[in-house]
Amino acid sequence: MSSFLKGSAAIGALLASAADPAAAQQKLTLERVFASPDLSGPQPRALKLSPDGKLVTLLKPRVDEKERLDLWAIDSSTGAERMLVDSKKTGSGAELSETEKMQRERDRSVAGNTGIVSYDWAPDGKNILVPIDGDLYLAALDGGVTRLTNTPDGELNGGVSPRGGFVSFVRGGNLFVQPIGGEERQVTQGASETVSWGVAEFVAQEEMDRRTGYWWSPDDRLIAVAKIDEEPVGIVTRTAIGGEGTKVYQQRYPAAGTPNALVELYVMKPDGSGQVKVDLGPERDIYLARVNWSKDSAVLYVQRQSRDQKTLDLLAVDPTTGKAKIVLTEKAKSWVNLSNNFTPLGDGSFLWWSERSGHGHLYHVRGGKWTALTSGPWEVRDVVAVDEKQGIVYFTGNRETPLEQQLYAAPLSAKGALRQLTSDGWWNDAVMDGAATRLVISRSNVDQPKQVYLADHQGQRLQWLSENVLAGDHPYAPYRASHVKTTFGTIKAADGTTLHTRILTPPLEPGKRYPVFMLHYGGPGGGRVVTNQWNSPLYQYLVQQGWIVFAVDNRGTPDRGKAFEDHLYRAMGTVEVDDQLQGVEWLKAQAFVDPQRIATYGWSYGGYMSVKMLEKAPGVFSAAIAGAPVTRWELYDTHYTERYLGKPQDQPSAYPASGAVDEAVKIRDPLLLIHGMSDDNVVFDNSTTLMARMQAAAVPFEMMVYPGQTHRVGGPGISVHLWRTIEDFLARHGTAPQSPAR
Repeated sequence: MSSFLKGSAAIGALLASAADPAAAQQKLTLERVFASPDLSGPQPRALKLSPDGKLVTLLKPRVDEKERLDLWAIDSSTGAERMLVDSKKTGSGAELSETEKMQRERDRSVAGNTGIVSYDWAPDGKNILVPIDGDLYLAALDGGVTRLTNTPDGELNGGVSPRGGFVSFVRGGNLFVQPIGGEERQVTQGASETVSWGVAEFVAQEEMDRRTGYWWSPDDRLIAVAKIDEEPVGIVTRTAIGGEGTKVYQQRYPAAGTPNALVELYVMKPDGSGQVKVDLGPERDIYLARVNWSKDSAVLYVQRQSRDQKTLDLLAVDPTTGKAKIVLTEKAKSWVNLSNNFTPLGDGSFLWWSERSGHGHLYHVRGGKWTALTSGPWEVRDVVAVDEKQGIVYFTGNRETPLEQQLYAAPLSAKGALRQLTSDGWWNDAVMDGAATRLVISRSNVDQPKQVYLADHQGQRLQWLSENVLAGDHPYAPYRASHVKTTFGTIKAADGTTLHTRILTPPLEPGKRYPVFMLHYGGPGGGRVVTNQWNSPLYQYLVQQGWIVFAVDNRGTPDRGKAFEDHLYRAMGTVEVDDQLQGVEWLKAQAFVDPQRIATYGWSYGGYMSVKMLEKAPGVFSAAIAGAPVTRWELYDTHYTERYLGKPQDQPSAYPASGAVDEAVKIRDPLLLIHGMSDDNVVFDNSTTLMARMQAAAVPFEMMVYPGQTHRVGGPGISVHLWRTIEDFLARHGTAPQSPAR
C-alpha cells in the first residue's frame, strides 16, 4: 500500500477520483441517510446454513422499517427467497425486560434493532428456535410457528441442544430445559436479586465476547452452567431519564479496582440432577473466559483468566468429578487477548489461537506438542470451520493487508501451502455447513455495500444470494454518480511505525482550501476506522456538504500485532493522541486543506480521545465532538480498564495521567459533549464529572443529552437530530464548509 501523494500530485489524483460534476446526480440529505429503506440495500445478518445445507437463513431488515428484522430463507439450489417468520405477525409486541434490553445493548451487532435478533437451528433441520418480544417460538420450514413460552418475565439465551432433544433458556435468573414436544422444567434453584444461573455477567457480555452462561455437551447428556453471584459488585445508581419520565436502576457495575461478580461452574443433567461443581482453582477472583466440550463429551474445557489478565489457563475438566488439570498456559507482560478459536477435534487434539509469536496465529496442539498452522506478520481472526476428514481448517485473516479480511484454508498437518479462497479488494466474512462442503461468503468494500454468495469449499462462487448491485431501483442508485472514492494511504508515527489512513474529498478546485471532518476511535480491543469496508452513506453526505473526511488508525488499535497494541499498556491518552496529531500535521501540509478548520469527532473511546486531544493540543482543532466519552477510567469496568491500566490502587497508578477530567481546565477550543441519559456502559457520570470540572473552572462547552438513549444514540428521528446538532455546532464555530448544501 503506497503512502499518500503530496502537493499538486495529490490534488490531481483526488480530482481524478471525484465524481464527474457533469453527471446527473442527486444529493444526499440527512433525512434520506437515516430513512428506510436502507441506502446500503439488503443488509442480511446472522447468516447460517441449514444442517443439510439446502437453505441459507438470515435476518433481513424490513423495507419500510430498517430497524426491524425478520427471518428469511434462501433455497441454496434455486436461489428462491421467502420469509420464514414475520416478526410483526408473530410477536406479541410486549416490551422487552430491562435485562434483555441491556443484553442487546452489550451486543453491538443487534443494538437498536427490534423484531428477531437471533435464532437457532434444530440439528435435524426441521425447526428453528426464534426469540421474539421476550418469548420463544419454534418455526417450521413450511411457515408454521408454534409458541413455546408465554410469560411476563421473558426468556433469555434460548437455544436448541446439540442433538435436538431439548430447548433451553433462562427465566428469572434460573435455567429451564424443555424436551421438544414436552413440558418445561426448572433445573437450577436459588436465583435472587444478586444470584443467577446460565447468564453471562456484565463484563463477560460487554468486554469478553461471551454471551451465554450455559453449555450443552454434544451428546445432550450434560449441561455446564455458570452460577453468578453479584453481591460483592458495587451499585451504580443509573438514572434512566426518558421523555416520558425517569426510572432509577440500582445497577451492579464492577468499576475498575472494585470487586467482580463471583463465578462458579457446575455440570448437571438436563433435569438438574447430579450437580457437580467444577474446580476452578483456589483463587476466586478470576474470569471465566470460555467453556467448550470435547467432541465426545468426555472432557469439559475451561479457559480461566487471572484478574490482571496476564495469565490464561486452559483447563481440562472431568465432568463426572469436577476435577481439573491445566493443559496449557499463556502468559504476557502486558495482557493476554482472548479469542473464540479454540476448536476440539475428534482425536482429542485441538486448535488453539495464540500471540506467542507476536501475532495471532493458529496452532494444532496434540499431546502437549504445538504445531504452527499459520505464521508471519499478520493476524488470524476467526476459525470458520474444520473439515477433519480432509484435514483442512478454514479461517479469516489479514495476510495481504490490514485493510482487508480474506478467507483461507490451511492443512491441519501443517504440510502444504496456505490457500486464499476470496478475492483481494474486499472485506470478507464467511460461514460454512457442518460437512464443510459449502460456504456463504459476505463481502463489501468502500464502493460496494454487502454482497452475499454461495460458494463451494474451494471458494468458487456457485450463485449470488444477494448481489446488491447499485443500479436500477437500488436505494443508493440515485446517489451513485455523486459517490466519492476513498483514497487509502500511510503516514509515520513519531517512532517510525506505519499508520494507515483514509481520505474522501469533494471535487477539488485548484487554489481552494476545504475544512476537514476527522473521524477517530483509537482504542485498544475495539473496531478500526481505516478498513476497506462499506461505510455509512453519512460520510458521503458530509463530503457532499463540502467536508474532507479523514481518519487514521493509531498505535494501540487491533489487528496489527501485539506490539502495536501494547503501546497503550498503562499509557492511555498518550501515543494514540500523538498519532492522531500526526494525522493533523499531514493534513496541514496539503494544499487543499484549510488548516484553521479541522474538526474532530469520536464516540465512546473516540469521545475520550476528542477530549484528550483538546487538552493536549490547544488551538490545533477548530472544534471537537465527544460522544459518550469515558472521562475517569475509575468509572469504567474492570475487565477492559484493568487490562490496559492495571488497578487504580496500583503504585504507581496509571490512572491520573490517563484521565480526562483534571486537565479539562486547559481546553480552549469549542467542545460539544453528547451523551445518552440511559447509558449503562459508559455511565452518564462520566459526562457530569467532566461538566462539573469545566464549569467550576469557567471553561465554556456545549452539551446535548438524549433522554432514554443508551450508549448508542440513534434511531428514527434521533439520528437526524444528532447530526443536525453537530452540523449547527460546527457552523456556529466557523468550521463548516463555506456554502453547505442543504
